[in-house]
Amino acid sequence: MYFLSFVRTCCIVCSLLFLSLIAHAQLREGLNLPDSDEKWYHIGIVIMGTSNRFQINQHPQFLQSDSVLVSNPNNNFGFGIGGIHTFRLSNRFEARVVFPQLLFVNKSINYHLKYPDQSKEETPVMNQQVESILLGVPLQIKLKSDRIGNFRVYMMGGVKYETDLTSKAAAKNAENFVKLKKADFGIEAGIGFNFYNKMFILSPEIKISNGISNVHSRDERLKFSNVIDKIQSRQIIFSLIFEG
Repeated sequence: MYFLSFVRTCCIVCSLLFLSLIAHAQLREGLNLPDSDEKWYHIGIVIMGTSNRFQINQHPQFLQSDSVLVSNPNNNFGFGIGGIHTFRLSNRFEARVVFPQLLFVNKSINYHLKYPDQSKEETPVMNQQVESILLGVPLQIKLKSDRIGNFRVYMMGGVKYETDLTSKAAAKNAENFVKLKKADFGIEAGIGFNFYNKMFILSPEIKISNGISNVHSRDERLKFSNVIDKIQSRQIIFSLIFEG
């Protein structure tokens, strides 16, 4: 949590400082894309960098376990791409759909074992990697400020649906990983900045994306899985959006 808060704070502060300088310079320039705010539909692309982790709730089995002493999530990074579809609702509000959204993420759990199984090359400290390719469809509402020259601030919030294209929830031989369900639902909220250039709109954006579903497919036969009850996804996503 501390790491995520630190990353979020640094990103916001750096973005505000950098963007305020650009916005100040743009105030002295002419108005770019003056008719863009009247369009009922915009299309664009988004490039994303992500900070990912699990939110874990331990199962009562964890207290009874004589092998697994600790199970903690780690922070990992990922990236993604997507298509942006924006619909004008009013002067202040827009609806936005990101489809398709493809995220390549890596999450991991750190285990401390009291009795490592030497036959399986286990060590006292094990790091279990969970790689995912997430196909998602976020639905969002944007609240926009007044346009100041070629600059605008907006806030957004919404919901998302994701499916894990690499889910191993149905795998039988799963000794080396925690199994995750394919589907996940979540909520998102963030802030962004529109910069109107002569040919396109550039929008740096940072948002928090939290899963509300339990994506853990618990397997009582697996010692890395049976000590965990609930797993939920946590992400901080920094995006660069290009719209025409």
